[in-house]
Amino acid sequence: MKHPRRERREKLSAPSPDGASAKGDPERLYVITGGPDGGERAALDLVTMVVACSTPSPTVQPEQAAILRLCRAPLSVAEISAYLRLPFSVVTSLLTDLLATELVESRAPIVRAVLPDRSLLEAVMHGLQRL
Repeated sequence: MKHPRRERREKLSAPSPDGASAKGDPERLYVITGGPDGGERAALDLVTMVVACSTPSPTVQPEQAAILRLCRAPLSVAEISAYLRLPFSVVTSLLTDLLATELVESRAPIVRAVLPDRSLLEAVMHGLQRL
């Protein structure tokens, strides 16, 4: 008795506005980034938080308009890359342009402060209870 052979399905990628897949169309990525290098890029990493300063204008690229709509609330560069299904390098290039025109702001993530010692907190709590 032969077991049926399972065929692997190709992953479905999200279609771009013009109908082509972002990963499967290097020409589209070339156009989005403005060339092979795209010039100087901002110092952004995956956890850099980005927030939009204004609404998209008709003159920005569709991908930049999508970033502005997504970033009404702060998002990390990794989240933006995942939502748009674009490589990190392409998103960094788009964000560099948006940062240069001051349409978005970026900041490093806030690092959690070290929690105070438990005994100190208990002493403060007992002191407040005695008042």
